[in-house]
Amino acid sequence: MLTLYHYDHCPYCVKARMIFGIKNIPFQLKALLYDDEATPHSFIGAKMLPILKTEKAYMPESLDIVRYIDDHFQTPLVDWKEDNRLSEWLRSCGGTHYFLAMPRWVQTSLEEFKTSDSKDYFQKKKEGHIGSFSEALKNTKNLIEKMEKCLKELEILLQNKNKYWASQLSVNDFHLFAYLRMLSVVKGISFPEKVSSYMKTLSEESKVPLHYSIAC
Repeated sequence: MLTLYHYDHCPYCVKARMIFGIKNIPFQLKALLYDDEATPHSFIGAKMLPILKTEKAYMPESLDIVRYIDDHFQTPLVDWKEDNRLSEWLRSCGGTHYFLAMPRWVQTSLEEFKTSDSKDYFQKKKEGHIGSFSEALKNTKNLIEKMEKCLKELEILLQNKNKYWASQLSVNDFHLFAYLRMLSVVKGISFPEKVSSYMKTLSEESKVPLHYSIAC
């Protein structure tokens, strides 16, 4: 059976997971502790996830995994054309989602953070990118206000769409759902109706649950 090694919080891992649920492909989902360097190194020579184990090889890179599964199992579904409007929206929002999500992930009971060592490893590594987690948490009000402004802009972009970003499932849906799912761990953030509906629909289709139940 296909095995996908992942971190539950990781947006890149979310992208890889989505295609299995959407196409109802049987697979085993296996989480690794975040400080486990040995396992991914033994597979691909680097500490990175997701990694897909097939009968013949280990495959890294989220979109490579999506493309492999889409091409090799059932009729291909994914339109690979990137939409510049979504790309621009993602750029304009910057890294606000990381400042909100990262300090909260280590407070959850996700499998990759089951030990204090794994939490410490993650925090030390990510604080090198965004700065102090405690400072980010103190700035929650301002960060949420900034993010909610971005979400209102996204709501406008979604107004004339049905369940997907385009007329069919596309790479844009993998990008956007993975981004929005990160925000579902943030308690107190308000999602506009169209954005919330989009998240719910993609979560149900992909069988990747949102993190509302562990939001903090």
